[in-house]
Amino acid sequence: MIPSISWRNIWRNKLRSAVILIAIAIGIFAGVFTWAFYQGMVEQRVNNAIMTEVSNIQIHHPGYLKDPEVKTDIKNPGDITSVADTMQGVKAVSARILANGMALSAETGAGIKMIGVDPQQEKKVTNLYEKVVDGAYFEGIKRNPVVIGHKLAEKLNVKVRSKLVITLQTKDGDITSAQFRIAGIYRTSNSMYDESNIFVRKSDLSKLLGFDKPVAHEIAILLDNNNELDHVYSELKSTFPDQDIKTWRKLMPEVSLVEETVNVSMYFIMGIILVALCFGIINTMLMAVLERVKELGMLMAIGMNKMRVFSMIVLETVMLSIVGGVLGMIIAWAATIYYSSAGIDLSKWAQAYAKLGFDTMVYPVLDYSIIVKVALMVIITGIIGSIYPAIKALKLNPADAIRTDM
Repeated sequence: MIPSISWRNIWRNKLRSAVILIAIAIGIFAGVFTWAFYQGMVEQRVNNAIMTEVSNIQIHHPGYLKDPEVKTDIKNPGDITSVADTMQGVKAVSARILANGMALSAETGAGIKMIGVDPQQEKKVTNLYEKVVDGAYFEGIKRNPVVIGHKLAEKLNVKVRSKLVITLQTKDGDITSAQFRIAGIYRTSNSMYDESNIFVRKSDLSKLLGFDKPVAHEIAILLDNNNELDHVYSELKSTFPDQDIKTWRKLMPEVSLVEETVNVSMYFIMGIILVALCFGIINTMLMAVLERVKELGMLMAIGMNKMRVFSMIVLETVMLSIVGGVLGMIIAWAATIYYSSAGIDLSKWAQAYAKLGFDTMVYPVLDYSIIVKVALMVIITGIIGSIYPAIKALKLNPADAIRTDM
């Protein structure tokens, strides 16, 4: 009985109810869609960090990251890659050789980080080969091919098949140089990464550094699913206790921080939206109560107890909030579905986003957990917004209320 009465009461003043419903729907739509937008942006950044830049887990010689010298290589890298490749949850493993040096073109030079890889194995761990926008991934050049980022190519004023002279320090401390030819130019969402990292064949870099045995400074591990991260990390730590093993969260703390803080930020934003809506709900329900003073007095006079009156006002407010909230979430869901395939183009701010490693085309992601959380927040807001109007109704004196001329 109370629910049906509450529902009819909502629509006694259709215009007022419609206005507050629209306000709630717009507020919830704005909050939920903004949440989906930032969720999609962060997920894309994390995916780029894992699939393009660092993989899920990396293994180094202890102390290498603090002092990256060529001679500080991993002992028995073949044994480690063989064992890691058989672990449950591991999709692929790639051993790399790293060296810092100087790249010189015919016009200028730049400091670079050389990454020596096995091209076929690296394809299983990273998607860099998909990011090549000019030339090919280690194809078309027979001797000393190199793949460089588009920002570095612009800086050095080079193109595909241009020559680069790479100068670096060998494992014995001697300075050596070699000529490489550009096979491909890649472009990622991170312009700083593109400007500093170049990729060569592991065999070419090993020979240049003076190694006469299989060597690796870094072992990158890609997992089947990022949810396996803690499990695989723990297993690797127990299997190779003498190695420096780090997850992408430790290797790229700034990306991890963004992922961890986005939900906190969105709770704060949703809180501000719901507080503003709460005041609107209180105002609307207080007007509804004051318009029905005589009616409420009559209901209490004929025997409706205060708890029922309180429940009726609360239920009216919660119903109003739920209807507006559901409408807003449906609109946000529809908008997310559309833009999850069409994308939101942020190319006007491409330079700023590229420096932070974010894509300029964002595809919103609306997780079901977000809908549940927002739904609970809307219900709580409705309950809070109903308390003052309901208390105001309870304070009415039936005898005085009946005599009120409304």
